[in-house]
This record gives sequence, C-alpha cells and structure tokens, in this order.
Amino acid sequence: MSYKGPRGTYDVYPGGREPHERAALWAFVEERAREILGHHNYREVRTPVFEEIELFARTAGEASDIVVQKEMFTFRDKGDREMALRPEGTPGAVRSYIEHNLFKLAQPVKLFYVGPMFRQERQQKGRYRQHTQIGVEALGTSDPLVDVEVISLLYAIHQAVGVKEEVVYLNNLGDLETRRAYVPELRAYLRKHAGDLDPDSVARMETNPLRTFDSKHEGTQAVLSEAPKIGAYLSPDAAEHLAVVREGLDALGVPYELDEQLVRGLDYYTMTVFEAKSGALGAQDTVGAGGRYNALISDLGGPDLGGIGFGTGVERMLLAAASYESEPSLDVFFVALAPEARVPAMRLAGALRAEGISCDLDYGGRGAKGQFKQADRTGAAYAAIMGEDELSRGTIKVRDMSSGEEREVSVSDGSSELLRTIKA
Repeated sequence: MSYKGPRGTYDVYPGGREPHERAALWAFVEERAREILGHHNYREVRTPVFEEIELFARTAGEASDIVVQKEMFTFRDKGDREMALRPEGTPGAVRSYIEHNLFKLAQPVKLFYVGPMFRQERQQKGRYRQHTQIGVEALGTSDPLVDVEVISLLYAIHQAVGVKEEVVYLNNLGDLETRRAYVPELRAYLRKHAGDLDPDSVARMETNPLRTFDSKHEGTQAVLSEAPKIGAYLSPDAAEHLAVVREGLDALGVPYELDEQLVRGLDYYTMTVFEAKSGALGAQDTVGAGGRYNALISDLGGPDLGGIGFGTGVERMLLAAASYESEPSLDVFFVALAPEARVPAMRLAGALRAEGISCDLDYGGRGAKGQFKQADRTGAAYAAIMGEDELSRGTIKVRDMSSGEEREVSVSDGSSELLRTIKA
C-alpha cells in the first residue's frame, strides 16, 4: 500500500523540483528575514498552531472568507471544546500580548513569527492548505510612522530574497467617523444595483459592504467601478494618517500606488491596509499583505491600543523571486581507499566541520570509482583522498574537483595544513 501527502500540501526535500520544495531555500529566506527583523528590533513570538475557534471567528468577522467559506480546519478536543488550526497569525499573537500583559511594557511591542497556517481553500499556484507565513505585529501604538516601518519592512524582506517586479498597493479604510459617513452611501449605492451583484456581495452589502470590493465577480466589479470612493469621506484624522504614511513611504523609496478599492479579507482592519504584489506571479500576484487594527486589542479584552501587522507566505516569495541554485554545494568529500582509512577520514572531517567547512564521506561501501562519482554528485569542491600509502606517510591528497589538480598535505599533526589548503 502506498501513501501520498494530503491534497493541498507538499514536502520539502533534497533536490525538490519546485523552489518551495527545497529546504536550502527555506533556510535562506528565513535567515534573511530574521536578520532584517532583528535590525528593526522585532522579537520572536511562538503561539500554538491551534486555538479555540471563537478567537478566529470573532476576529475574522461574519463576512470574512474564513467564516463564510468555512475555510478553517476545526475539531473538538476531549473536553468537547471546538478548536481550529490557525488560519492566520494575528489573533494568536494579540491573544498572547494580552494574556501575558505585554501591554505593560514600553510600547510598541514589536513581534514576529514564522510558522504554518492552515486553510481549507481551493489549491492554486503558491497557495496551499498548509502554508508557511512570516508575519509581524507592532502592538500598542497608532503612530502612522509605525505603518511606514511595517510596510517598508515587508518590502525589504521581499527585496532581500529576490522578489521581482514588486509594487505595494495602499489604501485607508478610515476610522469610525469615516465609516459612519461612507458606509451608508456605499450600501445605498449597492442596493440600487443588487441585481448585478454576486450572492456573497449581496450578503456582505448588509454586514460589511466594504468587503464587496474583495469580489472577483465581473458583474460586481463593474458595479463597484462606479461606486463612491472612500477617499472622499475620510475624516480629518484618517486623511492626515494617510498623508503621513505616504510621506514616509516616499522618504524610504518604497514603490507604492494608492488603490481606493483595496480592502482586506478580515473585518478587523481599520485605517491603513496594503498588499505587496509581484508582476512575476501572473493573476495570483499577492506576495504579502496586512493592515492596521486599532480596535482588535480592546475587542479581545485588552486595553484600547492600536496595532498593525503583515503576513507573507514563504512559498509565494520563492515563486516571485529570481532563480536559485538547486542545492548548496559541498566543500570536501573524503574518499577512503582502504577500510582502515575510514576512521581517520571521519576524524579529519569532524575537525574541518568544527571550522565551518562542510564535509561528507562514503557510508555505502563504495569502491574508489563509486566514491569519486559520489563526490561529483554532491558538488564537492575538493576530494580528500586517503589510502594505505597516505596513512603510512601521515598525509592526505587534496584534489580540486574542477581542475583535477592534486596536492599532498601532511595531517600527522592534525588538520591545520589541510584546513589552510581548503581555504586557500
């Protein structure tokens, strides 16, 4: 009986066919992201991959894709509590911020996370039922310059890993004063054209009409193209917030465009929302996105403080990035020409590894020819050859695998001369 991975998932393994199936590329992306996040003073948070379903349902909103389309993976534990695998990272991070009284620290508290998210959505290129997300949450502030930092941080990570043809799309969804002025106008307009809307947009028209802008339905989009624009209804505070964000992005040289039809798929967003898109991805072009959520912390039982964050999928980044080497190369492959040379070769390999040199040796009982073939397969820069003659002289032969040039070096006093030869 044979088994395959669950539909909508994938394996990361040596020699993976796609970029997101190669572990070395994951390590590269995570290392660059952690480096940049550290430079911005973000600290890691790790939360459970499952929480009570109410946490996600409450934060997503009744009109969200997660709830309406029943995208969450849910189950009941032995205490008959309904739980869900996390579909996104923000609710768990905010719950942790409140539960552990992080709001009592100097604000903002700047957090990041790296980990799997789960959604029962239809599989598309770069979108999976389990995907890995790098996300940040800047909690405890409503300062628009923090919005600038978060957006520029998303862009910096993408550029560091080679994402091509990227533009950030920006909008401001307004504050409570804005919504009170704009939502009735938008709802009244949509009601006039209800016959041209898709069923989900008709439902959202009553619950959260802003979310109709998320529709991919052609008829709905045609109606929305003539709808009132939120920019004309922004309160003075919201308009000033947007102006400061734009000024900051201009100062940092982040390429962006204002898109007044941009909304996000969750109801908790207020004020700034943004999406980073890459022309290298075709129709499904979003690489990462996020926004501000000034009411979420208080809604979950914390103090009345603002927050903003983003999430970006590792898989999407790798698809949108430049080409990479398929696998990392090896520095040294040890070729043992006699059985008694295997332990000395292993000892030397251990010494080189301690100095940061990557090494391997044969564990398959291959002959000399097979070991040299294996050295080729690993992409080793050097073959370190040891047989009976070398053992008797206390030496080892070092062959440059690209030129074929060989040099014999002494190892009677340890690995220092071998190390100098490899590093030369």
